Amino acid sequence: MKKILAFLLALAMLCGLVACGGESSGGESSGDAALAGTYDIKVWVADAITDLTQKQIDDFNNTNEDGIKFNATIQAVGENDIATQLITDVEAAGDIFIFAQDQFARLIQAGALAKLGQGAAQTVKDNNIPEAVAAVTLNDELYGYPVTADNGYFMYYDKSVIPEEDVDSLEKLIEDCENAGKYFSMELQTSAWYLASFFFATGCVSEWTIDDDGMATALNDTFDSPEGLIAARGMKKLLDSPAHVSSSNASDFSAGSAVLICGTWAYDDVKAILGDNLGATDLPSFEVDGTEYHMGSFNGFKLMGVKPQTDANKQAALHKLAQYLTGEQCQLERFNERSWGPSNTVAQQDPEVAANAGQIAINLQAPYATPQGQISGAWWNIAKVIGDEVKAATDEAGIQAALDNYRDKCNALIGVGGYVFVGAWNGWDNADMTHKLAEDGGVYTITIDVEQSDYMGGRIVTATNWDTDHGAAQVTTGADLIDVEAGGGDNNIVFKEPGNYTVTWTADTNVIEIVKN
Repeated sequence: MKKILAFLLALAMLCGLVACGGESSGGESSGDAALAGTYDIKVWVADAITDLTQKQIDDFNNTNEDGIKFNATIQAVGENDIATQLITDVEAAGDIFIFAQDQFARLIQAGALAKLGQGAAQTVKDNNIPEAVAAVTLNDELYGYPVTADNGYFMYYDKSVIPEEDVDSLEKLIEDCENAGKYFSMELQTSAWYLASFFFATGCVSEWTIDDDGMATALNDTFDSPEGLIAARGMKKLLDSPAHVSSSNASDFSAGSAVLICGTWAYDDVKAILGDNLGATDLPSFEVDGTEYHMGSFNGFKLMGVKPQTDANKQAALHKLAQYLTGEQCQLERFNERSWGPSNTVAQQDPEVAANAGQIAINLQAPYATPQGQISGAWWNIAKVIGDEVKAATDEAGIQAALDNYRDKCNALIGVGGYVFVGAWNGWDNADMTHKLAEDGGVYTITIDVEQSDYMGGRIVTATNWDTDHGAAQVTTGADLIDVEAGGGDNNIVFKEPGNYTVTWTADTNVIEIVKN
């Protein structure tokens, strides 16, 4: 578990061997005999495309001119879960993986993305829309490959329930659902990604400055503002409706929903349920104090990453495979099979892509969409709480308190110092300030509840970082309470039993003491 130390050492070795580029020829050029051979790899992709990905890798094996063969194990891992699973056990992670754009900062911070060489980077720039290129770029360097340009959302609706003339009004949509005994599915209590749509509608922004280590160094956020209060009041209309369901699953239409806010990836499943009653269009407007506000959205991308390797030839071969899997042909195959919208400029011009109802809907929403830039990985959990707190509010003061709480938590992330006890107990969130150690004269202390789980481990790290030198090897008092061998190469403190523990670290001596309470 938690093989981050070995992982970062691998990255350092690779940087020295191949200038972090992972390719000897710089692109998809032919005849690189030095790469010939068979490589065992693990590939993480969404369950919906596991079979297609295997087919595409087989095609690469049969057509590449470098003599490269991949013996690939394809595993189903959702794009939104990639960062958490990868950070939890880097050694067991996929060598190639598809992830949602909002995972980019966390993966960079963990050293989990191999930088592209000049040739591969130029291939990406030449063949994808500029916004997709920006999504894989940090400080003028590329760390991934665009897979789709449709990682945004719009509105699906059941035309047998929702009249066409009501689709532009949130209030009318809520009324239609309530009158028909149907549901309105939108993730307002479980996803900041969707919740932000109301704030973007009133002109709010949340713009982060992220440094090379993935740390937030500055923030321009106006969610807690008069405009943010308007947004929250509009959102509360849906939150308070008995029709609201905090979900974005296509299957909701089978469970009684008449409206679903989701993306193109759900198109085929929604079509299978609704058939000719499928409606798809941009998000509606909501009204506050006589003014209408068109709901915004995030406009992002699905991306492909390559995990750093110690074997320079394997690294180069993986980059060639990633270029193939994100090229025009493979992007069109994913569109044809799962309606994933291409980022490749040529594939976007395909007649079937241009005529797809899901693609039309996301294009209608595009003028109201906010490009998803680099965001602190901790923001997603902070912002999604707004939904619960606004729903619980009984008056405008309560709504304002929710926004104030959000603002304070965001501000606490900027240039954050101190130390966090990161581990199984907080989902390996190294920016979780609820697990920050209290400091007194260079002595840092925290008391935590360790619940029973398969791996009850973690370590003390610099907030938002992944330090490995404050762990099991530094424990003096309380060494009998931990399993040193289970900590592995990452020096993790693995508790033998669940319970309540006080952990104290003295900075000057780098000594850790553990007491079970």
